[in-house]
Formats: sequence, structure tokens, C-alpha cells
Amino acid sequence: MAFQTKEDYLKNMYMIDEEMGIISLSELSRRLRVSIPTVNSMVKKLHHGGWVIYEKYQPVRLTDKGKKEAALIVRKHRIVEMFLVKKMNFGWEEVHDIAEQIEHVNSEIFFERMDEMLGNPSSDPHGSPIPNQNGIITSKKYMRLSDAKNGSVVILRRLHSDDRDLLNYLNEKRISLHTTFIIENIEPFDKSINIRYNEGATATLSKDVCDMLLVEATSHRDIPFPGDIG
Repeated sequence: MAFQTKEDYLKNMYMIDEEMGIISLSELSRRLRVSIPTVNSMVKKLHHGGWVIYEKYQPVRLTDKGKKEAALIVRKHRIVEMFLVKKMNFGWEEVHDIAEQIEHVNSEIFFERMDEMLGNPSSDPHGSPIPNQNGIITSKKYMRLSDAKNGSVVILRRLHSDDRDLLNYLNEKRISLHTTFIIENIEPFDKSINIRYNEGATATLSKDVCDMLLVEATSHRDIPFPGDIG
């Protein structure tokens, strides 16, 4: 099997497992944009190679060997994204496709040098954790903005998706990681949320958007809002 194809499959299975907790052939097919028979054939090859466990009519599972290799591919991808943003001034909406290409460079020292230059960051530009050199990932649990309570104060820590349309939408709203939101109102009908942030800016975010924003509750308002007392 082609080296890059194997890496693409392992990485996407790792990401599906991380996000959904179960790896289905249909979801893998959707993300890789190939037919289910093609996915089925490739997964069988990965099974014979010891990277996955495949049983007919059952979800696919990564073996320990498969998880480690997949995590190291994810590590390279996220280091590259961070390098592009921090050292080359790319926007967070621009880096995914570039990182998809660079992550297949077969040079460990290349990526470790990037990591050193960045100061060994723990997360990428979208807040996703970067696995360590052994493929071990340390991830904090955050809640979706859609689960926040009315009147609460939360900080944006991670995006559940690095979809370019979502990132451009957040750019238009001037929302970035570590932005503090005050939840001013939750609409009962459609669960959209009215927020206040960035020195008094306001926005109404749909439930779909709020589901994609992972936040941490706080009692501290990191940024001053006009009219606030104390």
C-alpha cells in the first residue's frame, strides 16, 4: 500500500475515534471522499498489517500499533499548523490543507526542529492537543458553548472542527481562541445564544456554531466590558 495513503487512513481513523468514539466505514468514506468498497479494501489491508482490528459488520478499532502511528501523524500535522501560524503569519483558516501535504515528509528531525522553534506547544492553532513524541495525548475536557448556562462567563479553548467556513465566520466576528464570552441570553426556540465579548461586542451564534465551540467556565472576566462594575 502507498505510504501516504496508509497515513491518511490511520490519521482519519484516529480523528474519528477522538471526535465520535467509534470508527465507521461510512464516516471514513465520507472524510476521505472515496467509496465504501475502496475503504473496505484498504481497511482489510491495514488489518492484515496489524494497524487495525476489522470484523465484518463491526466498527473498526485501531490497535496499539495503529494508535501510536496515527498519533504521530497527527502530531506532525498540528506542529506544522502551529508553525505556519506562529512563524509564517498564516491565518488559522489557511493552514489545514498545507499541513496535509507537509505531514507526509519522512524526516523526524524536520518536525522536531519545528517543535523546538515553537517552544514545544501543547496545542495547535485551533486548540487541539498535540501528541508527544511517544504518541501520548493529554487532552482537557471542555464543554460545548451550547451547554453553557444563561449568565455564565466562559473562555473559548478549542474548536470541535477546523472547517474553513467556520474559521472564516469566526474571523468575521473577531472571535479567536481564549476569547471570553458572557452568555447574555439563550433563545428557547432555536437554542441560539446571544454573547458579549471583546470590550462590548455582541453576536448571536446559532446552535450549530455553538456546538463547534469548546469552552471553559470561569468566574473571572479576562477583558473589561464598558459599564461593568468592579
